[in-house]
Amino acid sequence: MSTTYDLAIIGSGPGGYVAAIRAAQLGMKVAIIEREKLGGICLNWGCIPTKALLRTSEIHHYMTHAEQYGLKAEKPGFDLEKIVDRSRKVAGQLNGGVTHLMKKNKIDVVNGVGTITAKGKIAVKGEDGKSTDVSAKTIMIATGARARDLPFAKADGERVWTYRHAMVPKEMPKKLLVIGSGAIGVEFASFYSDMGADVTIVEMLDRILPVEDADVSAFMTKALKKQGMDIRTGAGVEKIESSKSGVKATIKDAKGKSTTEEFSHVIVAIGIVPNTENIGLEQLGVETEKGHIKTDGYGRTNIDDILAIGDVTGAPWLAHKASHEGVVAVEKLAGKDVHAFDKSNIPGCTYSRPQVASVGLTEAKAKEAGHEVKVGNFPFIGNGKAIALGDPEGFVKTVFDAKTGELLGAHMIGAEVTELIQGYVVARQLETTEEELMHTVFAHPTLSEMMHESVLDAYDRAIHY
Repeated sequence: MSTTYDLAIIGSGPGGYVAAIRAAQLGMKVAIIEREKLGGICLNWGCIPTKALLRTSEIHHYMTHAEQYGLKAEKPGFDLEKIVDRSRKVAGQLNGGVTHLMKKNKIDVVNGVGTITAKGKIAVKGEDGKSTDVSAKTIMIATGARARDLPFAKADGERVWTYRHAMVPKEMPKKLLVIGSGAIGVEFASFYSDMGADVTIVEMLDRILPVEDADVSAFMTKALKKQGMDIRTGAGVEKIESSKSGVKATIKDAKGKSTTEEFSHVIVAIGIVPNTENIGLEQLGVETEKGHIKTDGYGRTNIDDILAIGDVTGAPWLAHKASHEGVVAVEKLAGKDVHAFDKSNIPGCTYSRPQVASVGLTEAKAKEAGHEVKVGNFPFIGNGKAIALGDPEGFVKTVFDAKTGELLGAHMIGAEVTELIQGYVVARQLETTEEELMHTVFAHPTLSEMMHESVLDAYDRAIHY
């Protein structure tokens, strides 16, 4: 195996492996260095296996409500071991797919922990303790991030879980505490609630899904409470004591009152920590901010021939952000005429029940930025397909600049909105105005018709509500 490359990438997540493929397409000799499995956290322990779990809980939910559809299902049960096994097989299948893509594109894979020892030099320590030296003209850091622990209660995999433990449970929680209500926290809360757990969510900020539009957060709070979840905002967990039988958590509420309650398990979903330690950044003088590597719009750091992409460079911590960032960085490296990476058109998705999806500015952020806005809102109950599906709860919200007609943001909650959002992402990428969206024909009957109606509503032209 050659050890002199045009590009060597540390990390094979959705940023690293996509960048490697694009670089190979552009004629570069590429090596990718991975300490665990190809595909990184997203494919093996994040995005993909969690969606397999959520699909199971979605089907379980529909089975328990079969009579709503004129069907009969007698006391549906489940086998937790088989649920987890299916999720792991899905991840394994995709891991094999990435392995195939590396071979197809003639990308060398070096297994082990990579450390930059000098400019253009990486030492890769394998499981056997032996070190392999890799040389490259350019090095790309795509080492990702890991779950943040509570300082007073580190995850043990038994009673206190991170997302990784929550994906391979040894037993089904009876009473579950979820700390943090971002996408990860809400997704796991949704999964375990639909599988029968009694779920409590604690969020230190004043609303759940705090990065989403306020209307979406409010609707989600009502939806989850209706499903039986206990939602506590403006609250914090002060202390956790775990034992073989369960967990005692001291929770301070929004009024400052502390209570100690018992749970069977706890999921900690309070954010991430970038994997920037012990990879040689300090020696080279690579600039970081709060642990994240500072880059320009092309993945370039302050040090020549050192690039960085993905979670290790900061928010938003999303797989598709990492992938696109990697492509932009590699194309710029190859001398292509490419636009700097723009974070404003990155969609965000939460695959709970109901689903949440958004792109661009919230209504509040648009106003803060000085825009005079026109806002459209269309409910699922006004859509024939949503009613036919038996999922008539949710809405589509659009925010426009009143003067120019620019689509500033789009926010959705309800069935399948994680698929619908791409229509608005394309619209923003093409700098589409409200007039062009109004004159676009949407197929009937589809959920996408609500996207059209929301645009029409912003200009007092909604037809079906």
